[in-house]
Amino acid sequence: MPTITFLGAAQTVTGSCHLLTFKNRRYLLDCGQFQGPWHIEKRNYEPIGLVPSALHGVILSHGHLDHCGRLPLICSAGFAGKIYCTHPTKDIAMLILLDSAHLLKEEFLWKRRKLERIGIKAKAPLYSVEDVWYCHENFATPVSFGQRIKLSRELELILHLNDAGHVLGSAQIYLDYRPKKGKPLKILYSGDLGDGGRPLVNDPTPPESPVDVLIMESTYGDREHRSYKDSIEEFREEVLRTIKNKGTVLIPTFALERAQEILYHIGQMKRERLISKNVPVFLNSPLAINITRVFLKHRSFCQKALVDDMQKRIPPFAFPGLKFTETAEESRMIHSVPSPKIVIAGSGMITGGRIKHHLKHDLWKENTTVIIVGYQARDTLGRKLIDGAKTVKIFGEEITVKARIVTINGFSAHAGKSQLIKYAQLARPKKVFLVHGEPDPLQHLKRSLKGVLPRSEIIIPEFKGQYRL
Repeated sequence: MPTITFLGAAQTVTGSCHLLTFKNRRYLLDCGQFQGPWHIEKRNYEPIGLVPSALHGVILSHGHLDHCGRLPLICSAGFAGKIYCTHPTKDIAMLILLDSAHLLKEEFLWKRRKLERIGIKAKAPLYSVEDVWYCHENFATPVSFGQRIKLSRELELILHLNDAGHVLGSAQIYLDYRPKKGKPLKILYSGDLGDGGRPLVNDPTPPESPVDVLIMESTYGDREHRSYKDSIEEFREEVLRTIKNKGTVLIPTFALERAQEILYHIGQMKRERLISKNVPVFLNSPLAINITRVFLKHRSFCQKALVDDMQKRIPPFAFPGLKFTETAEESRMIHSVPSPKIVIAGSGMITGGRIKHHLKHDLWKENTTVIIVGYQARDTLGRKLIDGAKTVKIFGEEITVKARIVTINGFSAHAGKSQLIKYAQLARPKKVFLVHGEPDPLQHLKRSLKGVLPRSEIIIPEFKGQYRL
């Protein structure tokens, strides 16, 4: 009897990692890193719950760290199987893992200096750059959407991927298991589902049906998103108001998808001559710059309208005044550029990265606008700003908040409640496992699904819980 064991993203959002066992073959759906408060992050340092050398393959839904971040751990511990994913996901995952390894090393060196003074040995980084490059050897030939891959000669196990519409190259994962003896089984793992109607990536492909087992994300299982059109309109108004007042626009952003989406909309405003070509726009994030290049490399995975623009030589991420600042020296020079100006920088929750330097420099100025376009977790600097903090501590210095803080909630790249319900209805599953969500959204979505799928078994799995399929 095939089984599934949930080694992450069970009653929490991060750490997606689900172990499928078919007779003597074992495959992981994602292998993500836990992120957030320490009681969640510490799971990265605990035994993963499997023997890496006994694993036959990993199938990645996309390249976000919470879906690929533990790959270096299993590769360095003896995993010799293949990693299956789309071509953009392979490129993005490698960039994100390398960036993470560098950050882990920097954090380790900082902690070591601090702890050695009091005679305590610092814990080694979770993984190194060398571990990440070790992973690179495990990636299989990239999988195209709709392509069917036979994973095993011993088992009749067929893999294919469809577009999830979340980020570039993100996939819904299908596994068709047709044993010589016993019942066939069709498994669908949603990965992270997009909410559609975006300028860069395609809408999610509707699920194939019926499926026997649906493993579905539940991030926003209890709420709907604000209209994307209204969100873009507010974004434009805030940018134009600040530029008119000769101020600075600071946009903390995630390197994958959100940074490119913001660039796209600012480019549209430039092309419509709403913003002067002389107003400088800085993409001040080496990771976001590199991922932007991946978009151009894999343009066939983008929205058709965007591809058509590229063919007409209308570049989506190039316009007058745009500057990619890759080095630390280039980043520092932005401070001396007179306003008006726009700065896009990481990290998205202001937990680190170059955006903190810009905030220290400009947060105390009344003509600065900070536009928050992403989720801000509890206890982050970003959350303190949207909660109305009058002062914040940055690099040990207390900074007065005089800037205008604007939160725009409609940029989420995740499906909302009604879209998740519709997706499950279309899939017509016999059994549903709800993952990638906090307890309240999970329970809310479970109740909603019971109303529309009365014959389906709806399960909120336990962390490290094993279930028969």
